[in-house]
Amino acid sequence: MKVFDGHCDTILRCYQKGGGIRRNGGHLDLERMGKYGGYAQFFAIFGSKGDMPGRSLWQVFQEEYAIFHREMAENADLVEHCRTAAEAEAAWRSGKNAAFLSVEGADLLECSLEKLERAYELGVRAVNLTWNYENALSGTNEEGAERGLTKQGRAFVEKMQELGMLVDVSHLSDPGFWDVIALAGKPIFASHSNSRAVCPHKRNLTDAQFTAIIGNHGVAGLNLCDEFIGENPDMDQTVAHIEHFLALGGEKNVSLGGDWDGITGMPEGFHGIQDLDALAERLLQMNYPEGQVEDLFCNNLMRVVREVCTM
Repeated sequence: MKVFDGHCDTILRCYQKGGGIRRNGGHLDLERMGKYGGYAQFFAIFGSKGDMPGRSLWQVFQEEYAIFHREMAENADLVEHCRTAAEAEAAWRSGKNAAFLSVEGADLLECSLEKLERAYELGVRAVNLTWNYENALSGTNEEGAERGLTKQGRAFVEKMQELGMLVDVSHLSDPGFWDVIALAGKPIFASHSNSRAVCPHKRNLTDAQFTAIIGNHGVAGLNLCDEFIGENPDMDQTVAHIEHFLALGGEKNVSLGGDWDGITGMPEGFHGIQDLDALAERLLQMNYPEGQVEDLFCNNLMRVVREVCTM
């Protein structure tokens, strides 16, 4: 089984706690990726103004990028930094994992088109417009929830799509989401967002939002934060989010976005990426076709990367 997951905070973990990505005590490392038949991961560069006192977020971006770059060099036998789907597939053929790079919160780029282009040059291929704090681009689920995209935000989205970067709408305000949908000429990405109908948390997607993602040919990644799964977070409740999205017609629009190393609590039975095969096995036991499970675990997100990240 191949796996392509849309979001982890493992680079932040390295930044704050030290260590690397080859082997660690977190949710995700390269050695555990090896149990699958090919593994691709979006590694997010992340830092919030509340957690980084006295440091500019652009500086944090540069320092975390240096960690990512170091880890790619030191573990070149196990992983390659990829910018396109073709590069990821080539990495798999050579027996390596594929690492994509994202930024969680455009604040790390100072919401600047110039720094966005610099990030693209460094290999960043997805950007969350916001994290929990509102910024110059938009409001968020947590702060400024009534604010949609600003003029600067619209220009930022347009530039991302021009460059060939995935616009990530997880954490974005509801009005901001709809503004992105109205602008998007290419598939978008809710890297780590579940169903609000199954678990009524504001970080999750409404049915209307997920249906819009279907119409946009984008994807939404299953988040394994227990708070976003439901009151009794277990395997069945996790599967309920998948089933609800599938019932809306999202067979080609559901993916994985575990939020690895960015969360503390997970559903019962999950401790890290090593447990993803248990989720796949549960779906197969429920008589989901093998091809549909493969789409969920890899192919849907890879298709979006193939369509958007062309260089």
